[in-house]
Amino acid sequence: MKNIKLKKILLIDDNITIHEDFYKILRLNANDILNPIVNEAEENLFGLTISPEKKEKISYLIDSTCQGEEALVMVRDALHNDEPYALAFVDIRMPSGWDGIITIKKIWEVDPDIQIVVCSAYSDYSWEEISILLHHSDNFLILKKPFEVIEVRQLASVLTRKWELQKRD
Repeated sequence: MKNIKLKKILLIDDNITIHEDFYKILRLNANDILNPIVNEAEENLFGLTISPEKKEKISYLIDSTCQGEEALVMVRDALHNDEPYALAFVDIRMPSGWDGIITIKKIWEVDPDIQIVVCSAYSDYSWEEISILLHHSDNFLILKKPFEVIEVRQLASVLTRKWELQKRD
């Protein structure tokens, strides 16, 4: 493996099981990190051609919290340390404390560039309602629970890349 690109993602959900699911889906396989020399040796020895996509696997630095208030502190600290989050997956329903809408509004007051995926198992709000409440329509997408692995991976890949490209401008 030639390059490992680390992008920061924040998970905000009151359900710890959801955190575990995201970690399983988004973490790069430990063998890919620990054995890049072995992987390259196998490629040379067996004449395999490893695709550029696999050589340039994306890995994420993942932080998580169960509450919006703590998420805001984490976003603020990340910005202060010049290590901002590219993406946050935010549960819409969090019984104690801020709900997802309030959390997103507060986060965008601190970091308007962060990409957001609104996660919900329920139809609390339509896309139109969320768009009106958040006053943004180009920095968030909706992911319905239960989600598919490929959906999470695609959203993480595309939205962190979008964030990265916007930072270059």
